[in-house]
Amino acid sequence: MKALLMNKPGDVVLTELPTPVPEPDEILLRIHAAGICVNDIRDYKGECSFSYPRIGGHEFGGEIAQLGSKVNTDRFHIGQKAVTYVIDNCNECYYCKNDYENVCPDFAHTICYQNPDGISGFMGFAQYITAKASDIYLCDKHVPYELLAMVEPIACVLNSINRCNIEFGDDVLVIGGGTMGMLHVMLAHMRGARVILSEPMAERRKKAQELGASIVIDPMSCDTVEKVKEITGGLGAKVVFDTIAVPKLAVQAIDSTAVCGTVVMFSSLHPNLPIEVNLGAIHSTQKSITGAQNGSVKTFWQAVQLLNKGLFDPTPLIEAIYDYHDFDAAMACAMKSDTYKVILNITD
Repeated sequence: MKALLMNKPGDVVLTELPTPVPEPDEILLRIHAAGICVNDIRDYKGECSFSYPRIGGHEFGGEIAQLGSKVNTDRFHIGQKAVTYVIDNCNECYYCKNDYENVCPDFAHTICYQNPDGISGFMGFAQYITAKASDIYLCDKHVPYELLAMVEPIACVLNSINRCNIEFGDDVLVIGGGTMGMLHVMLAHMRGARVILSEPMAERRKKAQELGASIVIDPMSCDTVEKVKEITGGLGAKVVFDTIAVPKLAVQAIDSTAVCGTVVMFSSLHPNLPIEVNLGAIHSTQKSITGAQNGSVKTFWQAVQLLNKGLFDPTPLIEAIYDYHDFDAAMACAMKSDTYKVILNITD
């Protein structure tokens, strides 16, 4: 098979590698489309501490190419479209046994990140990948492969949305109008919320209104916290999603949250610097601060159902589709500050 092998940051070469052979309980997936995530960009820039050589890509979809000898043939068939759960959790620890498999501590020590004896990575930027049959989600044949590459980002945002109780008529603030911010806008709107987006780029503010935001704020021309208070009659937003990696915006997110409201730290922080939090105010206002990490087994299922049943269409967030032979051009596009999701077409 061919794979985009990163020998070191910035050095990605289309390389011929052995096609993986599925174990008895595994499925061989022929990947057709893979999205470039911000983490792939950081990896490409050398801003991560992963081992090399490496094959990136954890947002992908394809079709079943081969079944292991013990895979249930009543359920799985060659040619079915599918995606796979990408969190390599242990299924043994406290977290995995209590529905927190998306934060399994063993995941950070898998070959997804470090492999001193070979290739590390999620392997989505390759023609083939193997996965446990138990990690496979079947997708309807009418769903395009490029949308299957959006399952993982949607699942992550659904995990974020599920961390709080959005009810009809609630005010929800989304900080940041990138791909993940826009997914929050769209899905919070589906929950019946009045969605407010804070985003400095005019084009993104306009797009957010097309995708379900009721109100948009330019944080460069006003005080976001005060503006949110003004919009909400002095209350603040019941739920705030911070989708930006800038530490100081985390403080803004907390300050924009209503009494007894919830702020979700969806984005990781880069650099991961500490911030000052007035814990006395948290105590007296009963604000909840929580995080949202990865997608869960359930939210992957929910994301697939949204696409299978035609309930959600992330197509407006696909910036461009490149043949994977043009990886450098695709990465250059993905690294621009004003682009949305860039997807690789994994061809022969």
